[in-house]
Amino acid sequence: SNTAGGYSFYQDARFRRLTRYRYNNVPADTGGRYIYIKDNDVVWNPGWKPVCSPLDEYSCRHGLGYTIIKGRKNGLEAEVTYFVPLKENMEIWNLELVNNTNKDKNIILFSFVEFCLWDAMDDMTNFQRNLNTGEVEIENGTIFHKTEYRERRNHYAYFTCSQKINGFDTSRDAFIGNFNGFANPVVVEHGKCTNSIVNGWYPVGVHQVNIELAPGQKKNLHFILGYIENKEDEKFSAPNVINKKSFHAAMEKYKNTEAINKAFDKLKRYWNELLCKFKVETENEHVNRMVNIWNQYQCMVTFNLSRSASFFESGIGRGMGYRDSNQDLLGFVHMIPERSRQRILEIAGVQLSDGTCYHQYQPLTGKGNKDVGGGFNDDPLWLIISTCSYIKETGDYSILDGIAGHPDIENSKATLLDHLFLSIEYTLKNLGPHKLPLMGHADWNDCLNLNCFSKHPGESFQTYGDRPGGVAESVMIAGLFLYACRELISLLRRIDLNSKVDELEKSYKQMNEAVEKYGWDGEWFLRAYDYYGEKVGSRECEEGKIFIEPQGWCIMGGAGLENGMARKALKGVEKYLATPDGIILNQPAYSRYYLNLGEISSYPPGYKENAGIFCHNNPWISIAETILGNGDKALDYYLRICPSAKGEAIEIYRCEPYCYAQMIAGRDAPSPGEAKNSWLTGTAAWCFVNISQAILGIKPDYDGLLIDPCIPGEWKEYNVKRFFRGIKYNITVKNPDRVNKGIKSLSVNGKLVKGNLIPLNKEEKEVQVSAILGD
Repeated sequence: SNTAGGYSFYQDARFRRLTRYRYNNVPADTGGRYIYIKDNDVVWNPGWKPVCSPLDEYSCRHGLGYTIIKGRKNGLEAEVTYFVPLKENMEIWNLELVNNTNKDKNIILFSFVEFCLWDAMDDMTNFQRNLNTGEVEIENGTIFHKTEYRERRNHYAYFTCSQKINGFDTSRDAFIGNFNGFANPVVVEHGKCTNSIVNGWYPVGVHQVNIELAPGQKKNLHFILGYIENKEDEKFSAPNVINKKSFHAAMEKYKNTEAINKAFDKLKRYWNELLCKFKVETENEHVNRMVNIWNQYQCMVTFNLSRSASFFESGIGRGMGYRDSNQDLLGFVHMIPERSRQRILEIAGVQLSDGTCYHQYQPLTGKGNKDVGGGFNDDPLWLIISTCSYIKETGDYSILDGIAGHPDIENSKATLLDHLFLSIEYTLKNLGPHKLPLMGHADWNDCLNLNCFSKHPGESFQTYGDRPGGVAESVMIAGLFLYACRELISLLRRIDLNSKVDELEKSYKQMNEAVEKYGWDGEWFLRAYDYYGEKVGSRECEEGKIFIEPQGWCIMGGAGLENGMARKALKGVEKYLATPDGIILNQPAYSRYYLNLGEISSYPPGYKENAGIFCHNNPWISIAETILGNGDKALDYYLRICPSAKGEAIEIYRCEPYCYAQMIAGRDAPSPGEAKNSWLTGTAAWCFVNISQAILGIKPDYDGLLIDPCIPGEWKEYNVKRFFRGIKYNITVKNPDRVNKGIKSLSVNGKLVKGNLIPLNKEEKEVQVSAILGD
């Protein structure tokens, strides 16, 4: 955080948590990566917390993979750069101290981390065991956290300092004192560590470093928090003594400030190279800022973490989401395609042989979460969308032959292509009386639980019940099926599976007919049919008459384009759901709990899925507007939830003005416009797809790069630099006639090209593209 709060983990935020963090703490955001400075009798932190001494100067700058926090007090300046070097299992705190006075300064520094006993859930619940297991080792000033290393664990953490230390502590009680807190540790007050060795209780890592600074003198030192695994037969160098060979090798690489600075420069170059793969220059500063930097960065974060660990996600329960990870990949695939390939096969590997999918899986093991299980009937279809996106980006059809297997069949040899067919078959085998897909536990909206009927507090809406005999159907899944089916048809044509194409085209036609016959409510698409076959999201309903999800997905899937339904549906969205802060999920909000609807009606009106602005689905409406050629409205909707555009209302918005939030309170809420749950949301990927492909119109395709913009009529021109399959495309789009959509002419390296597809020419490394819009 901006005050050095937070925690560290290795790969899995539940099972490999290095440092402890307390959610719902008071004061907020307590616990982190702290440096205490004792300057005579004045104690302060560069990041203000936890001592909270008033600073003469303070700044925090979150960059791409790093954070720099700077504080100044009484003429002493302290700047800390926190970052993780590329391909290293360590976190570096690079501290620079400057004495800006005309007198000598003798200061005492204390570093501080509080170790978590690895399993975050167990760490905060199983005290009868944990208060007896904590263990450390000390060697030359380095603190090694080795709880449970004596038995089944083969990993340990370390916390080290580049300077010779003047003391240490590993017992939290010794460092803080019995009745003190993080704001006033007794060791800091006294100015001297006790060299405590913890046995059980609460392990911490504290270094004391005494520093003399002459007037104007600058001094650098660094702390490193890291994680190391040893082979099972190489755990010990002596009885119960850690084998530290790997640690010493790591420290040899980062033994001085020069090495630290090189690693930091390498990290910055890495991000510059990644972000150069897609850069824009448009007439809108918010578009430029989000697309060129923060939206792509957030896409990387969501790809890495899914919905596991943030200041809103505890890192304990959710892990990697099946649906989530497939969608996150859409905004990431252009940056590191090889990691996308690996992720797709990993995701496919948690689809069972009957077509259902584990809704979540653990990143450390890759195994499905059996507590949550499957039965979310939209899940299988997302695999088709992510796979097609990957192949369009890379041209790598070989992924279809990749072995993914099934978790319920030992040594299964099911290929990715087998999984794609299975996903379609699962949907078609699970249709209701209106020939629309059955919902199961839920569809994309985890909180619309039409088969649950939960009456007792504490029951999970997503896993409880599923009363047999119901006929709950999802129009949203139907629209998703139409979209996925068309994507798969297009893919199969490229690999000459025309017999399958014929079958899928028939299925597409039948589903489209069902949507337009049974999924249409007169002015918009229905949301669903409930357990009893009653309409949800209809004018006939008392509350919740219109929902956002089917309006987006049915149009994206091609429904209603020929008969005016699509246009009417978007008019309904504009009339009933669109607000200045974004498009709300449903209207009217549910004012009471509906047993037959589940969790959606458990939220107060205006929050989360009950008429909140669920940002994830806003881009679907914007994309639908581009399909109908409404470029002005598409960008308008894009900007309504754009974090960069929230700067003037940041006191209301209350989330970072550079990354998307999951939810913004809707107009029915007491605090409309207030955002929650930033960072880990599918909003990031879909907003990038929306702006880069639907609005700016730079679309990867199997046979090349498509140029198909749908922009505001007032835009005169914009430029895009796009790397695609090893070729750099410099694209200029001009709009002399002030239209929204339509390519009048397209030239590649000065030569006119028919249509709007830039054919792939592997002989070229850089291509100049000029597109003129017009009727």
